[in-house]
Amino acid sequence: MDHLNRHQAPLTKEMWNALDQAAIAAARDRLTARRFLKLEGPFGLGLTAIEVGNDQYCRQPAPDEAGAIMGHTLPVPLIRKGFGLSLRRVAAALDNGQPLDLSPAEDAAEAVADREEELIYRGQPDFHLQGLLTAEGRTHSAGGWSDVGQSLQALLAAVTKLDEGGFHGPYALALAPALYNSLFKLYPSSDVPQIDHLRKLCTKGIYKAPIDGGVLVDVRVGTLILGEDLRTGYVSQDGVHYQLYVMESLVLRIDEPRAICTIGAEARSA
Repeated sequence: MDHLNRHQAPLTKEMWNALDQAAIAAARDRLTARRFLKLEGPFGLGLTAIEVGNDQYCRQPAPDEAGAIMGHTLPVPLIRKGFGLSLRRVAAALDNGQPLDLSPAEDAAEAVADREEELIYRGQPDFHLQGLLTAEGRTHSAGGWSDVGQSLQALLAAVTKLDEGGFHGPYALALAPALYNSLFKLYPSSDVPQIDHLRKLCTKGIYKAPIDGGVLVDVRVGTLILGEDLRTGYVSQDGVHYQLYVMESLVLRIDEPRAICTIGAEARSA
């Protein structure tokens, strides 16, 4: 099934490869959760939902009636962003060998990556999708970021909560940009930044993410299921631009919400 419709566009195979590579590189720079979550797939565009958990009776049947056994499913969101390439610039690339400006594809890929991050961290409550920051059953630890050394205490408190729940690591940590940047402060009378110390606890990495506060996870938390990985496709042309798009489909399956500890963004006095 040629759902990308590329054969309808007057672009060469080399151009499509360049568009794909530019989009992937632009998205990769903004994606954080993919770096520490387990990935499965891609399974193709036709993956619209996944089953989670075990089948169960929807209610316990009475002795004289049949029981109805049902499963639980998660929808797999399709993320898409359109963009345009100038007809004249494509013609200049094809006919005259001029370089093709790939920035529209990069901008679209960044928008797709931002939406992926939002889905993974915050979920989509309207469609019963939970994220790392919103999952029911997660633990929470107060923050403490005002002074050098408090970040270590905040992280130790979060690690302790996960450890007490039976999740002993390895751990990954995602932090809001301001909190992540604060980790580069040096300890007093030392040339060692805090982030070097914290990396010994978070062996799966520390990441600057588009969130408030932070979230510490044991990597057994769940799996990112890919339907269609990031690709570019063709729609039409309007006499000025070729209309294209960047798309992907994926969903986060949270298997162990107790493997998540959110960390508050609030600062505490020393």
